[in-house]
Amino acid sequence: MSIFATGLPFNKLTKVVPVFMAINNAYAPYAATAMHSLTQKCDKNRYYKVIILHDGLSWANRIRLRNLVTDNVAIQFKKITRSLYLKAIIKYCTREKGAGDFFSSAVYYYRFFIPRLFPIYDKGVYIDSDTVLLGDIGDLYDLDLEDKVLAAMVDPKVTVIPEFRDYVDNAVGVPHDEYVNSGVMLMDFKKMRKIRYISTMVDLIEKYNADLVAPDQDYLNIILKGKILHLDPRWNTEPSEDLPKNTRLVHFNLFNKPWHYTDVPCENLFWNAARGTGFYGDLKRQQTAFDETKQKEDHEKVEALIKKAARLSKVKNPLIKTPEI
Repeated sequence: MSIFATGLPFNKLTKVVPVFMAINNAYAPYAATAMHSLTQKCDKNRYYKVIILHDGLSWANRIRLRNLVTDNVAIQFKKITRSLYLKAIIKYCTREKGAGDFFSSAVYYYRFFIPRLFPIYDKGVYIDSDTVLLGDIGDLYDLDLEDKVLAAMVDPKVTVIPEFRDYVDNAVGVPHDEYVNSGVMLMDFKKMRKIRYISTMVDLIEKYNADLVAPDQDYLNIILKGKILHLDPRWNTEPSEDLPKNTRLVHFNLFNKPWHYTDVPCENLFWNAARGTGFYGDLKRQQTAFDETKQKEDHEKVEALIKKAARLSKVKNPLIKTPEI
């Protein structure tokens, strides 16, 4: 089934709510869970298209994801092909890095190709695959961006972990209470095309070759400093035992993934959404296979990431100068 079979008039196809995710095969089960939660909470009187950016998704995973479409939620797959920009990013991601590099995959940068790849859209929503929707994503899409380039939430981990806070203030050069998480964004594609975001980012990558904690997110904050609208936390809430009642999206960000650990806050929300996909058994097997050795390695990666942030925070000047755009 596709959006062309829903009865939506052809001249209104550009009126759909476009929602983007960037994944590889390993992330397909989480993307399916996020998409299923979207279909359960969307407005049945609107039309949505989930657009999956990928680097070579298997046909088996595509079929299972496609099985999630409904009468008003379609899916599209877009393989990111090699370009000069992507080659520069891949080269940067595969350079020798310091400890704690969670974000060394080029997949993290795919979200920034969206404005160039989809000129039909003036704006769109991007969500990470480790999210579960509790409200209609169309409400986020309808948000007024005012004169800003995009909307994202101030990163809660930066505000509560001293090493990350110092790193952002000193090494990134963005006030920690303005630094945003790039896992949930409403983007003005027209403005991003106008400022040539992707080429600006690649220019900075090639100029500085900086060793950063969260490079794709750091570059976003550096390039768009002062041009980001801060989202209400309800659209990017970290799991907790006392989840606010107005939460619209839960983001299992960075630590304590429910498909790795048991007794994770809000795990019931994830597993309830996962049950409606063809990946539930795969996810349960992942959880079982994530034994004490893997848990120890996971904790060590987190500790290394924090230590790296502490080390980089000692610089006297930001690692990258904010460009004029």
